[in-house]
Amino acid sequence: MSISRRKFIKSGALTVAGASLLSRDLFKAYKPGELLGVQLYSVRDEMHKDPLGTLKQVAAIGYKNVEHASYVDRKFYGYSANEFKKILSDLGLSMPSGHTVMNRQHWDESKKDFTDSWKHTVEDAAILGQKFVISPSLDESSRKNYDDLKAFMEVFNKSGELCKKSGMKFGYHNHDFEFKESLNNQKVFDIILQNTDPALVIQQLDIGNMYHAGGIALDIMKQYPGRFSSMHVKDEIKAATKGEMGGEYESTVLGKGIIPVKEIIDLGRKSGTIHFIIEQESYQNLTPLNSIKEDFNIMKGWGY
Repeated sequence: MSISRRKFIKSGALTVAGASLLSRDLFKAYKPGELLGVQLYSVRDEMHKDPLGTLKQVAAIGYKNVEHASYVDRKFYGYSANEFKKILSDLGLSMPSGHTVMNRQHWDESKKDFTDSWKHTVEDAAILGQKFVISPSLDESSRKNYDDLKAFMEVFNKSGELCKKSGMKFGYHNHDFEFKESLNNQKVFDIILQNTDPALVIQQLDIGNMYHAGGIALDIMKQYPGRFSSMHVKDEIKAATKGEMGGEYESTVLGKGIIPVKEIIDLGRKSGTIHFIIEQESYQNLTPLNSIKEDFNIMKGWGY
């Protein structure tokens, strides 16, 4: 039976279109464990005033994953771990990572063990289903000299061992001082990377924070391939006044600043980064919620 030329052309066009869509889907396909999320510090004032209402708006944007920045007295934004888990679940949200600073007071040197406070931190993170328990800073008392810092990196490794018992990993999130400060002619960042066990301690690379100290994310990722399981996706712009870290830059909507964000993300995907967490701390003329909405849409437009 013959087929008309019109039908043949139409059929061929559909085949080509289908193949094109399939190739794009394959290109965009997430790797195991890979996800896009938002750091709730981006909407910190809103979370302080109305955490439930803010989370509803975050979910309405399209986010499926959030990262917390508030854990006080075993409460996440005023809710227990089980309460917060239910709130997130009811909104279709997950919390695969969170920020809680681990400092020297969390380690009892006389007992060679963590205090109950840090054990509770890990326990509550596990209840939420976190994969990474991330410390977003390093106390000055831990980096006074090379030996102190190196010794505290052993505590990092022990925290990794503790987290591993609950199927998680401990992590560290950089700011800018790690690239400004040096001990024994080594940058603090290098000391951290060279004295932590990658099997126990992941690194969350904040690609904007380092820029304040001259750190270049692409160079760091090439220097330490495979070390950055998580990334804070951020762009930077010259600040009209003193920036959020006391310097001349502040964060802005992705793609509007001076960081080659997409290139960094692409390299991350090739070298083992699985968590891409949007964070914006300054907003220019937008509201925080509108800012993270623009960020979300830009990431989706980039294929994530």
